[in-house]
Amino acid sequence: MSQERMRVAVVQLNASEDVEANLAALTAQVEAAAADGAELIGLPENATFLGSEQLKCEQAEIIGAGVGGAEGVADPRGPDPSSPVQARLAALAARHGVYLLVGGVPEHSGDESRPYNTSVLFDRSGVTHARYRKIHLFDIDLPGGGSLRESHATTGGDEVVVTEVVSRAGRRCKLGLSVCYDLRFPELYRAQVAAGAEILTVPAAFTAQTGPAHWRVLLRARAIENQCWLLAPAQWGKHPRDRASHGHAMIVDPWGTVVAECSEGVGFAAATLDFSYQHQVRSRLPCLSHRRLP
Repeated sequence: MSQERMRVAVVQLNASEDVEANLAALTAQVEAAAADGAELIGLPENATFLGSEQLKCEQAEIIGAGVGGAEGVADPRGPDPSSPVQARLAALAARHGVYLLVGGVPEHSGDESRPYNTSVLFDRSGVTHARYRKIHLFDIDLPGGGSLRESHATTGGDEVVVTEVVSRAGRRCKLGLSVCYDLRFPELYRAQVAAGAEILTVPAAFTAQTGPAHWRVLLRARAIENQCWLLAPAQWGKHPRDRASHGHAMIVDPWGTVVAECSEGVGFAAATLDFSYQHQVRSRLPCLSHRRLP
């Protein structure tokens, strides 16, 4: 494969409160995506647990101390030994020699009742490479009734995170991390691009109520306005506690074209990112250099 290309995959899951079942499901998809040649595989928000907020707090783990923020500095010690789920995810990345992005997982904060919702990137050796704590928390009254108050049981982050990954061909590229509801805040992604991001990642559990109207539109908009590749792993289907997710995990190119997408059910979508194409898009329509406002 050309040095300017990188094979990636986004996974679509239907997670529940059964951590072992979730790990088995995501492991099967990672194995299949790795067999397809993916070097970077993204898992959705709540990949390891999706259920009650009380039980979620019980699932919170320590995510490797020493992991940098915007610099994505790796922790050479790997996962904390008191974090068994994280250790298994790290081992999965190492076994297949892939970068593994695990969308929002509960991370211990200073408040035992409000863990962080954290996106974690493991490198090909299983080392914790970077982490991002979800900044924008989903507090909303849903169309048709019902409500979600993420801030009641989650501590928000405050740091923009961009980290570097290296393809097997030696191509270095920068990856911006975010989670789900962050998608509605374009200033986050503009800050990531200002820090050099070429790939934006949005692991999500977008609701079935808002997804049909907004999911695809927002993903394409973020890709177009930032002229970036965008990877959006997703939850799909019905979950415990009367929750339902829209699904449609997808990969969008810098022109805004959806180049790979999951339909219904658990599975993955894969595509080969061509960074020379991204350079072409940015050169022919240099809107990022035409900005006048801060």
